[in-house]
Amino acid sequence: MPLDAVPPDAGPTGGAGLPFRLWTAQERQASMETALRHWREGEDVWVFGYGSLIWRPEFDYEGRRLATLRGYHRALCLWSRVNRGTPESPGLVFALDRGGSCRGVVYRLPGAVVPRFFPALWQREMSTGAYLPRWLSCQTEAGTVKALVFVMNRSNPAYIPALPEAEILAIVRRASGRYGPCIDYVLHTAEALHAAGIHDARLARVAGLLAAQRHTLPEG
Repeated sequence: MPLDAVPPDAGPTGGAGLPFRLWTAQERQASMETALRHWREGEDVWVFGYGSLIWRPEFDYEGRRLATLRGYHRALCLWSRVNRGTPESPGLVFALDRGGSCRGVVYRLPGAVVPRFFPALWQREMSTGAYLPRWLSCQTEAGTVKALVFVMNRSNPAYIPALPEAEILAIVRRASGRYGPCIDYVLHTAEALHAAGIHDARLARVAGLLAAQRHTLPEG
């Protein structure tokens, strides 16, 4: 659930041309209030992480469990042209696209910290409206929890489905943005999943190829 979700435009070869606009503080606030409309003050909240939230949650939590979300899968299907890319050379970050299932982590945030941490969470995840905040059932070993999940907004111009593997590798290798190289983001995510005991075959293959290419590319 990236941190790195700032979209660009279109096309694996450039990404310049489609609309790109950061949400205003008012838009983020309205989105957050809508998502929390059924929340009761003081009630603990679960948040599902599947990407950078696993290795950099940036909020205090009192519980952490491995969890499975059904109906969505982790994919490099979201253009990033600020955090892990530029408008001229966008990167790719993870989002939850429809279909399949996703193994990730759920965090339990105490109700007392929700008003303090959620605005920062919305600034991180909802900077462009690339995600749709949803409350979805996540299965854990200790039972099912209803967690806040940021899923891909397919109507957002940053959405890019099903790129060929070779194009994904080329984009990730070359892109870099405000938070550093796109390749670091992908490899950090793969390492964090491995450390948590989560197996993602597609990500493991992409990460393996990226790591191998990084070691064989000449120094620039």
